[in-house]
Amino acid sequence: MPGTLSTKRYKILVPTDFTKVSDVAVEHAKTVGAHLGAEVYLLHVVPRREEVEEARRRLTIAVERATDPGSSLKIHKLVRVGSIYDDVADAAAEIDASLIIMGTHGMRGMQFITGSRALRLVGSSEVPFIVVQERGIKPSGYDNIVVPLDLHRETRQKLALVAAMAGTFKSKVHVVVPRESDEFLVQQLNNHIKFARQFLGERGIDHDTTILDADSREFVDGILAYAGKVDADLITIMNLSQGNIFGVLGVPYEQELLANDQHIPVMLVNPRETTTGSGWSFQ
Repeated sequence: MPGTLSTKRYKILVPTDFTKVSDVAVEHAKTVGAHLGAEVYLLHVVPRREEVEEARRRLTIAVERATDPGSSLKIHKLVRVGSIYDDVADAAAEIDASLIIMGTHGMRGMQFITGSRALRLVGSSEVPFIVVQERGIKPSGYDNIVVPLDLHRETRQKLALVAAMAGTFKSKVHVVVPRESDEFLVQQLNNHIKFARQFLGERGIDHDTTILDADSREFVDGILAYAGKVDADLITIMNLSQGNIFGVLGVPYEQELLANDQHIPVMLVNPRETTTGSGWSFQ
């Protein structure tokens, strides 16, 4: 039976700074929320208590704009005083959020969350993040999901969340690994592919597996080229130790992936003790 998201009441948190990219994040949340029967919470963080009333006023307008006539989707507003790095994680824990969807202004953006700062924020929360730029979401959701598997053992953990999302949106999952020449590394990657095929196959998820022409040093470029080829709607990656998604590749590559020129949304999952959590599960 396909992996699907459980029937619990899902809550999606959307940090907003009232810019265009935040509006895109809200649209993603509305579409995902409609598929899940979830509630959406718009969060704005201000540095001083004197700004709370103005923030509430702007959030009220944002909720009214986001509410479609006849829609049963509930959209709430939250205002917090403090730092976005602390209060997004706290607000997510407070409402028991299942997912956080936020906008990034890219590597050269200055207003809200840029690539490197997004990694810092993601690392502060146990809830999965979807980071979007200015690319909208299809009414059907995420039809094609690209899942890179690197040489880290933890990289397999994201498959549980991917399978759950793919079951909900009837997505096709594209598993990609780098090409390596070292025999030991080749065996490790082959084990990852075998695991992914079995895991997704047992859950009835439409999927394929591809060994890219790129090796580990060029893996990010290879991922993005492949994602463009299959018209990917989402790329799912792990946020590994010390904020370093691909380990040997370094922070600039992480920013490049989050702020990719194709504006493909990226879902980041923090590693944990088990492969399930944050309210995402299988039926």
